[in-house]
Amino acid sequence: MEGMGDRVKHGDGKRAGEQRAGDARRDRWRKHRIARRAEFVEAALRAVDEHGPDLGMDDVASAAGVTKPVLYRHFEDKADLYLALGQRGTEMLFERLIPAINAELAPVPRIRMALDAFFTVIEQHPNLYRLLSRKSFADRPVDADVVAEDKEVIATALTALLGDYMRMLNMDSGAAEPWAHGIVGMVQNTGEWWIDKRTMSRDSVVEYLTQIIWAAIDGLTRQHGVVLDPDKPLEANKVVRLSPQRRADTTPQAEPGGAS
Repeated sequence: MEGMGDRVKHGDGKRAGEQRAGDARRDRWRKHRIARRAEFVEAALRAVDEHGPDLGMDDVASAAGVTKPVLYRHFEDKADLYLALGQRGTEMLFERLIPAINAELAPVPRIRMALDAFFTVIEQHPNLYRLLSRKSFADRPVDADVVAEDKEVIATALTALLGDYMRMLNMDSGAAEPWAHGIVGMVQNTGEWWIDKRTMSRDSVVEYLTQIIWAAIDGLTRQHGVVLDPDKPLEANKVVRLSPQRRADTTPQAEPGGAS
């Protein structure tokens, strides 16, 4: 006969197996919901591109091929979908911007590449940028300011990058922070003007901004007796890490581097 100890062991083993199976099911369900939510965000992006920043949940549901109740199983409300769209927009921007900012290029080509990354994204998705800039979804205001958050992340990273270069050139790095915020603000304001007016090509606006930013850098460095070749890479390539995740503890760092 089976002893009590054996029965206890078998019972414990059965419960452990059931728990593992339950954990596996929950993990599969969680992954399914994450994937399904991502599909709906892409559908929302298509709907924004088609209908503009005044789109509603009906437009998103139609683009996704589902009903609104199905959408609301994956998003708490319109604000939740707005934030998911903002996160997707940030990912698209940073996918282009990070390699551009960290490119081992001469100063002017590096500036040009970073600007082109930004203007390419807003050119491809102007309605998404308009939606995020006005902080509302289907005429409903939201508490988050996605564009402002992205500006702060980029400006913080640019501050670290400029500060490293200024210290390398024996210059006062205290100017790095206002410089960074000034550059980011100028680029954003120009971008908002450009997607509405389109009085020039993307290449033209990128080139004008490139020359403006380089003229400021060249002027400041010359004041300190430093003459940089705009078409020659600097001796040390400083890089930054930009995270598209919006977290309070995310601080960009500069480093020396070469269900249905």
